[in-house]
Amino acid sequence: MTLPRALRGLLLCALLVAAAVAAGPARAQTSPVVDFVLPADVWHAYKTRFLDPSGRIVDTANGDISHSEGQGYGLLLAYYANDRAAFEQIWTFTLTELLIRDDGLAAWKWDPRAKPHVTDINNATDGDLLIAWALAMAGERWAMPVYLDAARRIARAIGTVAIRNDGARPIMLPGATGFAAGERPDGPVLNLSYWVFEALPVMRGLAPGYDWDGLFQTGLQLVVQARFGTVELPTDWISAPAGRPPQPAEGFPPYFGYNSLRIPLYLLWAGQTETQLLEPFLRAWTRDGDDRPAIVDVETGRVIETLGEPGYRMQTAILACALAGRAIPDDLRRFQPTSYYASTLHLLAMTVVARRYSRCL
Repeated sequence: MTLPRALRGLLLCALLVAAAVAAGPARAQTSPVVDFVLPADVWHAYKTRFLDPSGRIVDTANGDISHSEGQGYGLLLAYYANDRAAFEQIWTFTLTELLIRDDGLAAWKWDPRAKPHVTDINNATDGDLLIAWALAMAGERWAMPVYLDAARRIARAIGTVAIRNDGARPIMLPGATGFAAGERPDGPVLNLSYWVFEALPVMRGLAPGYDWDGLFQTGLQLVVQARFGTVELPTDWISAPAGRPPQPAEGFPPYFGYNSLRIPLYLLWAGQTETQLLEPFLRAWTRDGDDRPAIVDVETGRVIETLGEPGYRMQTAILACALAGRAIPDDLRRFQPTSYYASTLHLLAMTVVARRYSRCL
């Protein structure tokens, strides 16, 4: 008997969540013990290209702005490279220039050409998660209580501002304003690439009064449910009211876009290798023997843009590694900076491979 797609999705979702509950998404400690995995020459090439002396990570393909996401990534990469001086440099800029909101979260956008430099005071919750996660790991490994204290403050702020109970499940709003059910007719509007799965157990250790485990499970559910069109891929922005199937959010292009490219990376980062979660991404990224991810209109299936930079191709490579045991291609094992986002994803993928999938090397 062939089940309708919607029913198949619900059954699959239930099985995945049951498995997640049985396995447990979390570690008990405040932060995991992580060996340093980023080679010094690779990190040097990255920070020479993207780390400004002021401590800001520069988004070279976006008008040279900086944002909380980039600061979080920079902190993580400095940690993985065991570069305490660069970590402090990036943190100082983040603390003084972005952590200026009254609620303890970071303003998301900083523009060197504008006065004042912060041009959007709203936060981006993924940036806050990345910053708190990096601070927690660095504070524990380097015995820096000031970092741990800052991580706890940010984790509590995320829990208070961004985590909402939507029916029987916790959800994570992408920002403090503009996305909740009361603020949009199709709300809540969510972004699945903001679920940094491996960071959520760390948040539980930092701020145990919030349902981080439930949030982990909600993310897995939504990855399964938000499969749109014949390509069965999510859009960057989804409308996800409780009790209804997710849909592409109104007012945003119905694209599997630059945001959603990170979803498989974040799943693999957290050791989530279930074929049912990841196979649609690998299928879309290996069409006709091509290993380049694409920006796709999920409603029509039309490819908007094919992404050929090594950092983007590396996302396909780690998927094929985790799901099919394929070796990482030789050219992707080397790093030369290109654009900020592709280069950052490349290095993050390198850390994932080194920590979890070294067999593919």
